[in-house]
Amino acid sequence: MTDHTTEEPTRRDFIYIVAGGAAAIGGAMTIWPFIHQMNPAADTLALGSIRKDISSLGVGQEITVMFRGGPVFIRRRTEAEIAEARAVELDRLPDDLARNENLPDDASAADANRVLNPEFLIVKGNCTHLGCVPVGNGAGDYDGWFCPCHGSHYDASARIRRGPAPENLPVPAYIFENEGAVVKLGASSDEVATAGWSVA
Repeated sequence: MTDHTTEEPTRRDFIYIVAGGAAAIGGAMTIWPFIHQMNPAADTLALGSIRKDISSLGVGQEITVMFRGGPVFIRRRTEAEIAEARAVELDRLPDDLARNENLPDDASAADANRVLNPEFLIVKGNCTHLGCVPVGNGAGDYDGWFCPCHGSHYDASARIRRGPAPENLPVPAYIFENEGAVVKLGASSDEVATAGWSVA
């Protein structure tokens, strides 16, 4: 008959575990500077910003610009679209967060938290379901965007209202320059801080 009793951990076992943990932490700390140096530098990130003149964009019109490999929708909303977006009851939204890179992560999906200027809505243009590009210009059941691939409907504030998409279309970091005539996508955190963004 075999004895199934297990040995109690010894002091030597404890020393091995502590030494192994210290070696792993030391190795990670040694490797980290090499990994971190692969991140883009601040001047490279600055080159990752674009400026778009939107002064000729008419009320009710929408354009799509490419930014960092993806589409960005810029829509000059009508008074009716603004009023409709503001009138939505937030507790009826599938996603109650603003998803705005310019504001804290917990900002609500109120229309005022999704725009710097109510007249201009600027959002990333990939459906949050599978990354398709929704159809705009007031498409869908909520006068915003419609993704025909799987039937996601977004409203005039680009918030998901119906369909499989789990989140609102995100708002990129941006500011207005030249009294609102030029929008700068990829604005730095310092620029965003002085641009007038605030949680409603």
